[in-house]
Parts: sequence; C-alpha cells; structure tokens
Amino acid sequence: MSNLLHPGLILIAVGVLAVLVPKMLRKFILAIGPFFALFAALSMPVGTDLSIEFFGTGYHLGYMFVDKLSYVFCMIFALMACIGGIYSCHNENRMEAFCSMSYAGCALGVTLAKDWLTLIFFWEALAVTSLFLIWCRNTPQSRRAGLRYLLVHMFGGNLLLLGIFLKVGSGDSLIANLSKAPHDLAFWAILIGVAVNAAIPPVNAWLVDAYPEGTITGSVFLSSFTTKVAVYALIRIFAGTDFLMGFGCFMALYGAAYAIMENDMRRLLGYHIISQVGFMVAGVGVGTAMALNGAAAHAFSHILYKSLLFMCAGAIIYATGIRKINQLSGMAKKMPFVAVCFFVAAFSISGVPFFNGFISKTITIAAASAAGYDWVYTLLELASIGTFLSITLKMGYFIFLRDADKNVEIKNPLPKNMYIGMGFGAALCFLYGVYP
Repeated sequence: MSNLLHPGLILIAVGVLAVLVPKMLRKFILAIGPFFALFAALSMPVGTDLSIEFFGTGYHLGYMFVDKLSYVFCMIFALMACIGGIYSCHNENRMEAFCSMSYAGCALGVTLAKDWLTLIFFWEALAVTSLFLIWCRNTPQSRRAGLRYLLVHMFGGNLLLLGIFLKVGSGDSLIANLSKAPHDLAFWAILIGVAVNAAIPPVNAWLVDAYPEGTITGSVFLSSFTTKVAVYALIRIFAGTDFLMGFGCFMALYGAAYAIMENDMRRLLGYHIISQVGFMVAGVGVGTAMALNGAAAHAFSHILYKSLLFMCAGAIIYATGIRKINQLSGMAKKMPFVAVCFFVAAFSISGVPFFNGFISKTITIAAASAAGYDWVYTLLELASIGTFLSITLKMGYFIFLRDADKNVEIKNPLPKNMYIGMGFGAALCFLYGVYP
C-alpha cells in the first residue's frame, strides 16, 4: 500500500505541468492527465490508511485514509476533474489551468484526510485555488466578487481552524463524528466553518455572488467541488445532527424559489446549487443509513448534472456573449448538441426517471419518510417541483424552444473539446440513471 499514489497530488502535479509546458502540450496534459488521478482513485483499496510523522513531533498526518465514503467521493471528484479537464483544455490561461487542477486535487486531499490538521491544510488550499478561478476572469465584477468570496471563506476557514485547534489541543487528533459530542465551542466552530462552504443560510450569499462571475470554464469546476466537499465533511463529522434537517429543507425551498425569479443563467444555476445541497444537508440531518447513502449518492449525481448545466450555459455564453435568459431564444436550432446535453442535465436535476437525479433524490426523500419525518419528505418534494419549473421548463423553453426573433448570433464557434466534455457528462448522467 505504501506504493499507492495520492490522486489529489497527481492532479496538483497536472496543474503544475500545465503551467510549465508549451500551449499545444498543455491541452494534451489537461485532457489526459486527470485520467491518471481517476485510475489512482479507483485503484485505492478500501482500508488503506497511510500517514507520515509531522516533523518529529509525534503527530501523524493521515493523508490517505480510504473507506467506502471517501472512496465514492474520490471517484466522483476525480471523474469530474477528467470532464472539466477536457472541457477547459482549449483555455490559454496558465493560472486558470493550474488552479482548476489544484482545486480538484485539494478536494481529493480533504476527502482522504484522516486527521484534523491534514483536513484544514487542504481545506484552506481549496479556498485559495478556487478564488483564482473567479479572479482569472479579470473584470471589475469578478474582482469585487472574488474579494467578497475571499473574506467569507477566511471567516469560515478561521472558525474551522479554531475548532480544530481546540480538538487537537484536547488530544482528539482524528476526525470523528461530533453529532453526539457536547455542543461546545469546538462543535459550533467546526460546524459553522463547514456550513460556510456548504452555503447553508445565512452564510450562503457568497455562492450566487461569486460563481456567475468566474470564468466560463472555471465556473464548471466551482460548481462541482467546494459545496460537495462540505457535504462530505458533514456526512463524516455531523451525520445525525437532527437540526440540519430544517436547514436542509429551507435551503432546498429557498434556492428553488429564487431560481424561478432569476434571469441570469449562471445565477439561476447558482441558486440551484444551494437548493440541491439542501437535499444532501437534510439527508445528513436524518442520519439513517439510507439517508446518508442518499446524501452521498445525490452529491455524486449533482456533480455530474450541475457541471453539465454550467458547461451548457458556458457554451452559450462563449458562442453568443449573452447571459440573460430573456435575451435568448431558439437555441435548439442553432446549437442542437448543447440543447440535447442541457435537457439531459435538466431531466437529471428534476428527478426524471432514467436519469441519475431520479435515483439519488428518491433515496434521500424516501429515507426521510421511512424515518418518520413526513414534513421533510413534503418540503423536499415541493422543492423538486420548483427545480422542474425553473430549469426544465423556464430555461428549456425560453433559451432553447421559444420561437422568438431575438437576433441571437453565434459569434464564436465552440471548440471541439467543449462538445466532448458536455457529451461525456451527459452520457454519465444517463448511465447512472439506468445502471446506478
């Protein structure tokens, strides 16, 4: 086992290579390199437990701990890095190439961490690398949004660090479930620190503020990692914390309601990240085996369909320069492949049978009912209706199916790698729907 390669470090190495090599070779590295990380992730035996001593202090950094939970999150994070690498390999920005791969690598670092200090190291690196995916757009709006993003994540990261120091100082070096632990300062500091990254209200405005201002390809990565790493941490640390059910239901309804009113494509999708993460947070709060399986499965599915939605939105913005829904129409005729991929993602997030969201969302909602929480079941079902209205119907009709003369021109043809990335994501959304 000591010969195993850490998949997160492989992705970071891919990012470093992408900075150093010439342009044509960089495309190849971004498209192919993440598959080595995926192979390493799939090759990790469950039960792997590797650590190193921290500078002779006697404290061991558990940098590679694999159980069933970390395995499934590592698999989807590495798989998403492959999809995102293909979608973004035409990008000439070296900083964005480095940060996108390092960002994905840090997500894997958090997932495989066994001790608190390893977790906080990769957690903070996750925030820094994701920040530059916003700043790389290099507009006044992105610079301001990035600064606010930085301040919010400094707040959450410092709270998490406080809780971790309290835990390590008391001799609790290993990550453990805290749901039955005393609700002391360490408990609340760690919970709020994780809640910031999960965009749990009231610390959620940063997401819709920042993600739409990221680069076209950077937002695909942003939609996939930060909140789902936080969901992983909630499952690992706070499974069965019952008051999370209320927060999760509120998130699901809040995001869906605001999405119905939103006109900016990527802001609408940002609200739906909050809504869909609400399903996962509610599942963590229910805390039964079925609910936790549902939360993990929904995180897996969400990464695939949400990244696909951001890829489709990014493709339209890249081709037309338009972000507003009311300024678009008839895109199904002008960009038929993008339309097909969009509706695959829309059916997935709406929980339509034969698509992956149907599998994972149903597990979570049914688990709430089986545990006797009928109010959770009812509220999550209502949120699902809002998802169908705002994405499948609203975006689907006004962007792709509406027959109105908006004089939309295709100014920039899409690079072939963007088609491949979208096709890869759409195929997986369908595959996991029919063969979960």
